[in-house]
Amino acid sequence: MNATQERPEWLTISDEVRSALVAGRPVVALESTLIAHGLPWPVNVETARESETAVRAGGAVPATIAVLNGVPRVGLTDAQLEELARLPNVRKASRRDLGAAIALKQHAATTVSATMVLAHAAGIRVFATGGLGGAHREGEPFDISADLAELARTPVLVVCAGAKSILHLPRTLEILETFAVPVVGYRTDAFPTFYVRDHVPPLPISARVESAHEAAALFAAHVQMGGAGAVLAQPCPADVAIPAAEFDTWRSEAEKAAIAANVTGAKVTPFLLARIAALSAGRTLVANRALIVANARLAAEVAVALARA
Repeated sequence: MNATQERPEWLTISDEVRSALVAGRPVVALESTLIAHGLPWPVNVETARESETAVRAGGAVPATIAVLNGVPRVGLTDAQLEELARLPNVRKASRRDLGAAIALKQHAATTVSATMVLAHAAGIRVFATGGLGGAHREGEPFDISADLAELARTPVLVVCAGAKSILHLPRTLEILETFAVPVVGYRTDAFPTFYVRDHVPPLPISARVESAHEAAALFAAHVQMGGAGAVLAQPCPADVAIPAAEFDTWRSEAEKAAIAANVTGAKVTPFLLARIAALSAGRTLVANRALIVANARLAAEVAVALARA
């Protein structure tokens, strides 16, 4: 967004975010599913606040995105963050669900795909989250996150800790390759896997960068040549990362519980993550919180580099 670019009439952008975009200052989008569905109270609102603080410390303006009472909002107040963290029955909205949430005047927390849509509509190029959605492990029903298709069509750089460890990660990477989505490792040669720092065997990425400046230059070149979204993946901080063998045991138990409870569709991921958090005695929550904030910090550095280019 610049001084001559008008925002869509259906989109509400906070004064702070709008002013930054018009002036060409760096802005980082933040999603809201982690607030309403990914983390329990009060860790959810604490993590959201820490993420915004990390973005500001990195020299950018945070723009947490959600739908409140049917109004898509880019940039929430602190009171709105807390409201979203406390509200029951908040809709989990992918791109597909945005129209329904708006028309039915619902509260909705935005997934990666929906956050990308609203961020791009506002003119934001960098987005920080925890982990991508992807292809689920079971073959039936055929479950692939809308995040992957959104990356193929929306020019937003998604800074994350790879894809969620509960997914079929090689299949997820193959789909991203088919969609021509660059998967870039930040100071790593292997695809990070959310809580688990190192997948066994290592999963290859398409490029490696050593700095926020290199990441910004790569994304700018990708978009300049007609590309859409890209993934910048950095590993979970080593001091809180979960060993792969431990995680695999917890995931297997959680998957059995999900099958027994007949959990399907959009409810699968939050169910599995909550069950794994319980099995790990909270260790995955600690890791999740740390990686989300670390990604927000890195995203701010990249947004600053893009704004200076």
